[in-house]
Amino acid sequence: MAAPREAAPDRAPDGPQTVGEALAQARAQLAAAGVADAEREAAWLLAHVLGCRAGALVARRSEPLAPEASDEYAALVARRAAREPLQYILGTEEFMGLTFRVTPAVLIPRLDTAALVEQAVARLTGGAAEARGVLRVADIGTGSGAIAVAVAHLLPHAQVVAVDLSPEALAVAAENARLNGVADRVRFRQGDLLAPLAEEGGRFAAILSNPPYIREDEIAGLMPEVRDWEPRLALVAGDDGLAFYRRLAREAPAFLEPGGFLGVEVGIGQAPAVAALFREAGLKDVAVCRDTAGVDRAVLGSVAP
Repeated sequence: MAAPREAAPDRAPDGPQTVGEALAQARAQLAAAGVADAEREAAWLLAHVLGCRAGALVARRSEPLAPEASDEYAALVARRAAREPLQYILGTEEFMGLTFRVTPAVLIPRLDTAALVEQAVARLTGGAAEARGVLRVADIGTGSGAIAVAVAHLLPHAQVVAVDLSPEALAVAAENARLNGVADRVRFRQGDLLAPLAEEGGRFAAILSNPPYIREDEIAGLMPEVRDWEPRLALVAGDDGLAFYRRLAREAPAFLEPGGFLGVEVGIGQAPAVAALFREAGLKDVAVCRDTAGVDRAVLGSVAP
């Protein structure tokens, strides 16, 4: 005996597609495209179209979809089936309790980066650091502004300079500073790595960066969402993935105040090499910090007090 069709209770007889039918169809389409969590993402996309929470869809399974909603949903599902990142489709991503607008001009903020932000904020809070009053912090390669905005949010006495080579990325970052209420304490500068800091004058308590660190030969093996959609300028760092760490380690000390520090996010397995670069550049008290998954994810080093 054939099994009963799962979608039957949700069908509107001789009418438009229902919420339940649309979800089932989208789930199958996303799963066939290799999307890992097809069921949940199908729900998030439909909730976005309907302007509700994903959990609310359970009680609406028999509700018919208006033709325009059905068409919009189909278009979004097709984009996700092409492995466009969900965050670019929805237009936002959460990072450290804040909401960031994201576009294909910027990397999508990831939990990995929280390790660097948390370590930096801990070093800049209390004691001699806080006693200095206003703290000047630089975020190099700001992208969406995730580091700069999070630091400004967590440290009300911080003034942050956010640098990026891409004017499109800076526009997104500036919008995120406004959306999160820190636009008055984050300045945006276009330029190559640390060059804009010379124009700012003075020195910084901390220089932070999540630079490109993917090797050229690793690109082909990345997930399609990263390889085909996120900006290559923010991903690739030469044959060994260390090109930007070399420059930061060499150039940053001149812009740090006594006792100030350089902190960077690193890729899996890169921490020992980056820590060695920091020591070779004369940075002191070099520390490697883990993320929530136990991966060595941030390297920090200070100049002499």
